[in-house]
Amino acid sequence: MHLTQSLELYPDTRVTQVLFKDVKNAAELRQKAVEGKINGALINPTMLVDPFQVLVAANKAFHLYSIENMKTRSLNSEIIFNLSPTNKISEAFKRFGIADRDTSVLVVVVHSKDEPQAVSNITAMVDGQQLPVDQVSSLSDLEKIRKLYKVTPQEETCGSLLDAIVCRMAVKDVL
Repeated sequence: MHLTQSLELYPDTRVTQVLFKDVKNAAELRQKAVEGKINGALINPTMLVDPFQVLVAANKAFHLYSIENMKTRSLNSEIIFNLSPTNKISEAFKRFGIADRDTSVLVVVVHSKDEPQAVSNITAMVDGQQLPVDQVSSLSDLEKIRKLYKVTPQEETCGSLLDAIVCRMAVKDVL
């Protein structure tokens, strides 16, 4: 049901993604995250097309964390920021963070391989139905995603929507 992957450059570090729908306590979860009581990123899955998109953001965030060059205050907020195609932190939280009325959430936890309880501590707080992470696209709002990342129909004829999104995430620092 959840997806755990090792980071290539940091093999002792894992990224675990857990997807929930029919979430009834999004406001409570968001408040706990703001207060620092949740050690994970809470992401709005309607703005995601694939778990790979989150893995790219988490990988970049952890690298910036390890070299002490983050643009935000925490590793979890850096993951959310790195999903965005723009350099506006507040916009990234508005688009990719969860809101009080959201009914779905993707929990992303970066942890060492010796910390399996890090994920269960957070997922126990979520009042919702867990889904396999590879079903994240079933919750996606593709029109909003295309508009946010400015993906044209012509672009999708030579590559996938995921390719276009990952390219924009990667180049936002140099534009």
